[in-house]
Amino acid sequence: MATKARPTTIKKIVAENRKARYNYEIVDTYEAGLVLTGTEVKSLREGKANIAESYASDEDGELWLINSYLPEYLQANRFNHETRRRRKLLLSKREIHRLRVAINREGMTLVPLKIYFNDSGRAKLELALAKGKKLHDKRETEKERDWNRQKGRLLRERG
Repeated sequence: MATKARPTTIKKIVAENRKARYNYEIVDTYEAGLVLTGTEVKSLREGKANIAESYASDEDGELWLINSYLPEYLQANRFNHETRRRRKLLLSKREIHRLRVAINREGMTLVPLKIYFNDSGRAKLELALAKGKKLHDKRETEKERDWNRQKGRLLRERG
């Protein structure tokens, strides 16, 4: 009897915001679509995007990705895009409402974690609802990370 193999989800990560987990306490994550032009998609496929200094903002009931950097696609000549333009995020109305409430009431921020291509080849953004960490929280995170690293070394030595 043959068993069906589960389809594996392969994500090609284009850009990642590594500092986000250090600077923010991640409460919840969402997957959002991006409204892109053709040259932006081609530029993303080259893998040179940067979202380290970007954030998401709520304006008139829509979410926008602000200050993300997608370099120009060199073969596009005069039909190229602006490198730091605002890009619209695609989420359901319910998710947008939930995020707006969290931002306005609880003082949270929307931080992009990574941009990737899903199985069907569409560009997606992993968006996090996050609270900013204080300096002592960052120190605590660093201590915990160091202790886990040291614990792993001790366990390996004892065997």
